[in-house]
Amino acid sequence: MERTTEERLADLEARVAALEADADERFSRGGAAARPSEDAFFALNALREHATGRGGVVFAGIVRAEEGESGLEWQQGLPVERLEGADWSRCAAGLDALGNPVRLQLLHAVWNGTSTVAELAERSDFGTTGQIYHHVNLLVAAGWLTTVRRGHYVVPPERVVPLLAILTAAGGAP
Repeated sequence: MERTTEERLADLEARVAALEADADERFSRGGAAARPSEDAFFALNALREHATGRGGVVFAGIVRAEEGESGLEWQQGLPVERLEGADWSRCAAGLDALGNPVRLQLLHAVWNGTSTVAELAERSDFGTTGQIYHHVNLLVAAGWLTTVRRGHYVVPPERVVPLLAILTAAGGAP
């Protein structure tokens, strides 16, 4: 009996997690082979060993927090077959929200700790308060921002690594 895509993806994720745990243990013991900087293709090599079917796409990230706060680790992946069969147009709103320079600047400001529209309005490069609300509402609707309490916005933890992955894929930091 052929396994479902979800079963294959779950197996791939478990295998990658096991490889990462092994690499983390070797790294903590000082093993040079586990240092990603010495194997520029460590993630690709792990995926190559464990991918089934036509392959897969995986992205992962670790974002270390300020001292005294916990960090964030995130991994997401899909097999090529699932991506091929998906309706790509369903991604348009999320991508469109990121396709505006002002919205990217707003996201960057929120990422760096500016959390309210009033604080954002203090900067001249974001436009009027009404324009800022327009952009913030689009980012909220697309899931790139969320409200933590009335009028205070953050990039939700589950969107941090995907956002950074998209920025990296789009050309990274100049």
